[in-house]
Formats: sequence, structure tokens, C-alpha cells
Amino acid sequence: MKENLLKHIYEPQDLKKIPVEKLPQVAEELRTFIISVLATKAGHLGASLGVVELTLAIHYVFNTPNDVLIWDVGHQAYAHKIITGRKEKFHTHRQLNGISGFPKRAESKYDAFGTGHSSTSISAALGMAMASQINGDTHKQHIAVIGDASIASGMAFEGLNHAGVSKANLLVILNDNSMGIDPSVGALKDYLLKANIGQKSNGSNMIEALNFNYAGPIDGHNLPSLLKELKRLQQIEGPKFLHIVTTKGKGLKKAEQDQIKYHAPGKFDKDTGEIQIASTPNKAPKYQDVFGHTLVELATTNKKIVGITPAMPTGSSLKYMIEAFPERAFDVGIAEQHAVTLAAGMAAQGLVPYCAIYSTFLQRAYDQIIHDVAIQNLPVVFCLDRAGLVGEDGATHHGVFDISYLRCIPNLIVCAPMNEIELRNLLYTAQLKGLEHPIAIRYPRGQSTREDWKLPFEKIQIGKGNTLKKGSKIAVLTIGTIGNSVKAAINSLDLIEQEMIAHYNMLFIKPLDAVLLAHIFDNYDTILTFEDHAVTGGFGSTILEFAADKNYQNKHIDIVGIPDNFIDHGTVSELNKSISLDIASIKKRLQSKL
Repeated sequence: MKENLLKHIYEPQDLKKIPVEKLPQVAEELRTFIISVLATKAGHLGASLGVVELTLAIHYVFNTPNDVLIWDVGHQAYAHKIITGRKEKFHTHRQLNGISGFPKRAESKYDAFGTGHSSTSISAALGMAMASQINGDTHKQHIAVIGDASIASGMAFEGLNHAGVSKANLLVILNDNSMGIDPSVGALKDYLLKANIGQKSNGSNMIEALNFNYAGPIDGHNLPSLLKELKRLQQIEGPKFLHIVTTKGKGLKKAEQDQIKYHAPGKFDKDTGEIQIASTPNKAPKYQDVFGHTLVELATTNKKIVGITPAMPTGSSLKYMIEAFPERAFDVGIAEQHAVTLAAGMAAQGLVPYCAIYSTFLQRAYDQIIHDVAIQNLPVVFCLDRAGLVGEDGATHHGVFDISYLRCIPNLIVCAPMNEIELRNLLYTAQLKGLEHPIAIRYPRGQSTREDWKLPFEKIQIGKGNTLKKGSKIAVLTIGTIGNSVKAAINSLDLIEQEMIAHYNMLFIKPLDAVLLAHIFDNYDTILTFEDHAVTGGFGSTILEFAADKNYQNKHIDIVGIPDNFIDHGTVSELNKSISLDIASIKKRLQSKL
């Protein structure tokens, strides 16, 4: 029986003590370890299985952490975490108070740069390499590992373009598996595919044309080849580029066969790979599925509707429209800026573009929202999935800033449905004639609550809120699905307390329902606002601004939301409890105002 080698490896220095010929055994043990932990704890499986050999080779050849290693996005960094001092804590990844699922500078000296969004690695590594030049540290190595989906992003090309004339000591490793979270798209994918199968492209190699010393493609699972090439490149100064070909999900048959599902499959059987199904599945759909199915329903009758997503067809559920109307639905790759301006161009020609994008990723296209959409008042429909806290992915993925960064933009309507019925009706209203402004509709990740969500469409009046419950003493204003938690908290009070509380679902952050707000401020001295968004500049701030503008004095306004700090990872319910946005905490706050 072979001795377990992984149990002796805690830091890269331990890895370097292993004979080269035994590294394939370490790779096998590392895959087994990742699979065994993720089978019960869940996480990003496929990407990390695909780079086990690469991870070992980099840490074996280079002098990390002095030589800096940056993982683009970070989905693939689990093997890296395990052999850089976090093996004993790895079972806590993505859990409350556990280690992060992404590289994080505060967590380890081996995490040279925090990541979570794509296409940042080349620019960051180049910045570090240029800093080393300035500091006179000419022997320091700087490695950026980026995937074929991420390298197609504009920011990655910007980094490559600069690096090629910098003479910086930078090594870019392209991990090419033809996959992101969904299959890679675009002309670059076709170019890389031709390189993989040995076809000569017309003209010079595009990477060499950018002044990189290019090597590859080579088999990313062949450790001897990887070690040989990395050692060779280690001796070359200036910008270098290594193209490796890997298989996402390598080592788990089902993960190799269904790479989309096994990107982050949840819990599964570590031996067979079979995904565990809940014994009592929730029949209510996810909010993103309500969006996806509703869009297909609307597109069936409105031929001008088109769908756009930057690399998230499955996550956003635009996949349903891509399947139903492939000529009118587009995955543009990891290109948020392009997605927004593409939508603007379509809107300028009379189409009705629905741009499905996560709240946290829309941040990456802020100038395009202002310059290309809002200034020209083009009726693009922004469908902001993952608004609010998203859970285990943590600070880089929480969608808690969109109200703040959108509501200050002229011409832009900003709204948040309380439930799936309102979401459907907002999607319906957005494509009706007469809506001559861009609109952003924010909704959360995950399960909704109603099975009877597919009701006949009703037009929603823009800027109109709803009175859910009248009360005698305090007024509670909510925006979005947190209104359901507030409603549950009110219902858990005794009858006398319930009668004292009025509840208003405002629905629109911009434009505000000024008539309803005037009624509220005329009749209540104590007003509470609740939102699943940062309190700084959020919905509550709009209410304070309204009160100041209308000269409402001597009113007590209590703003409740996400505090002014970045929220780490954990389940949504755990995070809500930690910041007092759970039902029990909301109940206590309401009682304190009675």
C-alpha cells in the first residue's frame, strides 16, 4: 500500500521535498481530497479538479509566495489553498467564519491578490511586476493563471496589450478547457480550438504579435511537460505566455461529462458523482427561472424582444430564451461593457433588449450605463439577478450596491419586486409601448415562495407603491423581497402590536411614489425603512432625501439594511442573522418602536 504523501504537505516547501516521479501520486491524492470534501460541503468543483497538476507544477518550480501567483476569478484555487497551509481548514470553505472560496489577501500570504470577478489577473500581475522593476527586484516572478473564457474579456486584452510593451517579468498561463461556468463563446474560442488541434492560423500567432514569448499548447495534465516548460520559462525575461489544455472536472467522470452542472454541483456522492436531490423538492421556482420563463412567454408575442447576457445563460436562466429563440438571444461572453452597449445599439434600432446580468457584475459596466444608455434615454431593460446577499460566494458577489450606483443616474427607472408576481408584471410592463426610459429590475438569487406564480399579466404603474397594511402608530416601508420577511415579522406580533404598524411596499426606488410618501409623512412620526442593500446611498437614503426636500421635520426615520462594511461568506440566513435582517431581529426592532 502506497504511503499517503498529501498528509505530509502543508506548505509548498513540503511539496518540494517530494521526488518529481511521485508528483502524479500527489495529484491523485489531491483530487481525491477535493472530491471527498466537496461531496459533503459543496463548492466550485470542476474548475479546481482541472488545474491540480498545474497547481503542483507552479508551486514546485517557483518560489511562492515571494514569486507571486494570481488565480483569475479564483474558482480553480482549491488545490492551491490546500497546499498553502489551509488543508486542515479546507472543510470550512465558503462557510460562516470559515475560509473563503476565493483567493483572499487577508487569509494567506500565498494569495497574492484577491479575486472573485474575472479577467483581473493579468492587470494585477503586471502591476506587481512593474512594481518589482521599480523596486529593483529583477528576479521576482509574477504568474497569472487565466481561463479561456476570462481571457476573452476586454480587461484581459487591455492587460495583454500593455504587458507586451512593458518588458515586465510576467508569465501568463492560459488554462484552456473551452469552458467558463457555461461553454466559452466567440471568435477567440474558435482561434484557441484551432491551436489545440494543431491547425495553423493565417498570419502570426496573435499572442506573439503582442510581443509575448509564446509556448504551447501543451497537455495541462502532463506533469513532466508542465515542469519542463515552467522551468524553461522561468529563465526567460520579459512577458511570457504558456497555453495549456485541460479538462474541467478531471478525475470525476460525471464532472467531465457534464461540466456545466458540475461547475458547482452542490452535494454529491464522492464515489459515483451522483448529485444529491432534496427529499422534498420545493415546487416554487427560483427567481431567475421566473425571469427566464417569463421572457420566453413575452418574446413569443413580442417579436422585438431580445435577450443578452455576459456569460451567464444558465445562472440567469436566459438559457430558456436561447433555446426557444436562438436568433434573438445572445451570450456575449465575459464582456459586461459590451453587453450593455450592444443592448443600447439594439434599443436605438427599435428592439426591446433585456440585459440579464448579476448585480455585482453590472458594476463593471457603469460608464456604459450612463454614457450609452441613460444619456440617450434608450429603453434597455436591466434584469439584475443576485441582488442582495448571495451567500457562500461572499463579498465579491453580494449585490448590495446597485441601488446606490443606479438611482443617481437621470432617466433610469429603478425598482425591486416583492415577489415573483410583481417580477413577472414588471417584465411585462417594461416591454409595453410608452415606456421610453431604461429600467433596472433587481431581484434576489434563489428560491421564491409561490407555486402559483404564473398568473395573467397586469400592467404596473411606474412609480406607484402599494399599501399592504394600515396601522395606527408607525409606518414601515420596504423595497424588494425583504418585504416578505418584514411581513412575517409583523404577523408574528400579537394583535394589538400588529394594529399599530402600517406596511408599505414601495416597489420603486426611482421614481418614488411622492403621493404615497406624502400621506405616510403626514400621518406618521416614526418611519422605518428596510432593504437588502447597503444603507449608504440606498433606499432609506432616498426616503431621508424626500423628507428633507419636502421639509418634513421632527420625524424619526430609522434606516435598516446592510451596514457600511463588506459582508463575508455564509448562508444567506446566517448572514441575515449576523446583520439583524432575519425575521426575529426585525420583530425585535419593530417592537422597540412601538
